[in-house]
Amino acid sequence: MKNYTTTNIRNVVLLGHGSSGKTTLAEAMLFLSKGIDRFGNINDGNTTCDYDPEEIRRKFSINTSIAPVLWKNHKLNILDTPGYFDFEGEVKCATRAAEIALILLTAKNGIEVGTEKAWGYANERDISRAFFVTKPEEDHADFFKVVEDLKEQFGNKVLPFHFPIMEDGEFKGIVDIVYKKAYMVKDKVTKVMDIPAEYLAKTEELREPIMEAVAETEEELMEKYFEGEHFTDEEIIKGLTHGIEEDSIFPVFCGSSMLLAGIDVLMDELISLFPSPAAYKVHAVKAGTDEQVVLNPSSDEKFAGLVFKTMVDAFVGKISLIKVCSGELRSDMTVINSRTTDTEKMSNLFFVKGKKQEQTDKAVAGDIVAVAKLTDTQTNDTLSLQSFPLELKKIDFPQPSISLAVEPLAKGDEDKIGSGLSKLSDEDPTFRVENNPETKQLLISGLGEQHIDVITSKLKAKYGVSVKLTDPKIPYRETIKKKLETEGKHKKQSGGHGQYGHVKVIFEPGEEEDLVFEEKIFGGSVPKNYIPAVEKGLRECIVKGVLAGYPMVRLKATLIDGSYHDVDSSEMAFKIASSLAYRKLIDASPVLLEPIMSCEVMIPDAYLGDIIGDINKRRGRILGMHPADKGYQKVIAEVPHAEMFKYATDLRSMTQGRGSFTMKLERYEEMPGNLAEKVVAASKREGEEE
Repeated sequence: MKNYTTTNIRNVVLLGHGSSGKTTLAEAMLFLSKGIDRFGNINDGNTTCDYDPEEIRRKFSINTSIAPVLWKNHKLNILDTPGYFDFEGEVKCATRAAEIALILLTAKNGIEVGTEKAWGYANERDISRAFFVTKPEEDHADFFKVVEDLKEQFGNKVLPFHFPIMEDGEFKGIVDIVYKKAYMVKDKVTKVMDIPAEYLAKTEELREPIMEAVAETEEELMEKYFEGEHFTDEEIIKGLTHGIEEDSIFPVFCGSSMLLAGIDVLMDELISLFPSPAAYKVHAVKAGTDEQVVLNPSSDEKFAGLVFKTMVDAFVGKISLIKVCSGELRSDMTVINSRTTDTEKMSNLFFVKGKKQEQTDKAVAGDIVAVAKLTDTQTNDTLSLQSFPLELKKIDFPQPSISLAVEPLAKGDEDKIGSGLSKLSDEDPTFRVENNPETKQLLISGLGEQHIDVITSKLKAKYGVSVKLTDPKIPYRETIKKKLETEGKHKKQSGGHGQYGHVKVIFEPGEEEDLVFEEKIFGGSVPKNYIPAVEKGLRECIVKGVLAGYPMVRLKATLIDGSYHDVDSSEMAFKIASSLAYRKLIDASPVLLEPIMSCEVMIPDAYLGDIIGDINKRRGRILGMHPADKGYQKVIAEVPHAEMFKYATDLRSMTQGRGSFTMKLERYEEMPGNLAEKVVAASKREGEEE
């Protein structure tokens, strides 16, 4: 694959709801450009972009894939992304590498939640946007209704550049409104012709707003427009290019990937009307400082590149995908990682097309390239020159919203599980692995149940380990509610030296989370050298509470009296005595404390009542509601942790995927008695089973 100049590169991310046709569009582009010999099909599991065994089995995209399309002396780096919300991290990394977002939606289903989210991702990155209405050949397809809905949702800057030609309800081709051409398709062969007479009036009607938008891009064009003069083709292209780059025009294209209709026109207009990477300055900071640096996106500039995705290949090992933002990356270069401050040797550069690799000696500014076996480089790292270390803006990945515990199905697989999950987390920054020392569970966290299901399936397929998923244990706490004076005496005689320790301790509720220990011994009833043993014994005890075995908190202990034996007393004896005193806390009205989470839930206004009702059912407290952007509300609440399992799934269901939430531990509170009894009973059963 030859190298292209920056101005001849277009980085296009395909976004949209699941099953809107992103992978098939990428396949059609590759096929028409002769990048592949056979048109693959998702149902047959042989498309270029969906090559992962899990994608083939499930018949939808899980990972971002790259399809370089070579078309008319240009390189279109097509980034095919998943449409399902559990894989949002993949969408975020692809959007970071693109300057153009092509949002797909079907002519039948129109705007879906994924369409709205896609717009949000592109808007967040402030990149050029266009819509591609797919599957016009399906029953009940209605292109013009989709356009009206897009205008209503996203404003009058949305302008159709194409519309479908329908005869007796059958899709026959498309009209290019801008260039006044018709593209008729038959047996997957496109024929360019004049617009049929019956479509001329519609073409002129839809062309007028486009010409008005062109006029608004420049004063001279505006004057020409008001004087009734026609624009030249060059003026139209210049005006549309400027409007698209400045986000004052959002084109709507249409076509059928399966029939190969409108795809070549789409590629032509992505090249002629949309910005190359050269249109955007590169903003960075000098590594380790706040000093701003602005670079030109050209090959003459100092090199800076962002690792926007990491893959692990069974044969090659770790592969880092790099967006070259400025300068050139060559296979003989040594660069510095701004995060680690270590150097990395670039020894094996290649372009990727799905799972295929093609070696290259360099990549220019704006291009996307892969490099294998970097020592300590991960997703979101900036690579730059040792003489000019830089840091580029990182990808803001979503935080995991659901956690489950992992248990091996076969004994002895624990090490394999840990190693496999670690490698999988290298590929996916939205996936977390944590060993909880308190509950002694291995927890995996992700963006949804489907996300975690895919992770465990990959664990089995790649590393041969089968696991069982269970709900995580809640890290409850215990405390006491009343003051109690207790006594502990340890006396043992078994020939020779015996063991003797005797303490009297007042236990009472404390204000601090940790144990507060005091001593008020008079007359040396407990020698000074044994008092630390009493405290140590209590500290060892509070790890397990007297009610259900959870850690004891907010406890104050005051040693007030005791006795000792000149020969038989020892530190161990006093530790045991203090533990005997501690056990009597069962009479100090012990209670269970549960973790209370501070939650922020972001939802559209229409779902506010349902969400508040659901939080109340979960024993939650609403603390406030604040209007957010574009018809959204932020609900702030406190909810017991035990009620938040699978909330990610429930929230998605209640809001059709539009809602999101974050939560963090706020404090511990006493658990209602009837619920605490169930937890205590379950803890006792578990103890008996062990």
